[in-house]
Amino acid sequence: MELVGCIGDDKASWGQISALINRGEWEKIILIVPENIKEIPSFDKAIILKINFSLPIKEVKEDIKKKLKDEIGNSFEVALSLASGNGKEHMAVLSAILDIPAGVRITAFTKNGIEFLS
Repeated sequence: MELVGCIGDDKASWGQISALINRGEWEKIILIVPENIKEIPSFDKAIILKINFSLPIKEVKEDIKKKLKDEIGNSFEVALSLASGNGKEHMAVLSAILDIPAGVRITAFTKNGIEFLS
């Protein structure tokens, strides 16, 4: 299963995606980040998709969909981390994945390890 994660400016939440990356066994790791982010955490195995989140949400969604479709291919479902980022980013990512179409398993790293919340 592929892991798709949002990385926002809120550095305090980067530990969540880091734990998922380092402790999971993922076929592919795809991180969606704002194109104007000043610092991106270094994740060697991750594919970074830079997105212009200042555009209207429908344009953001279409850009994510176009870039993400090439990366997740024919996957039936992806693990999705929404621990970082904001509401507009989350809505655009979720909508893009569902339009591809692929299923979504909301994923978090907890004291019990990696858990699928959906």
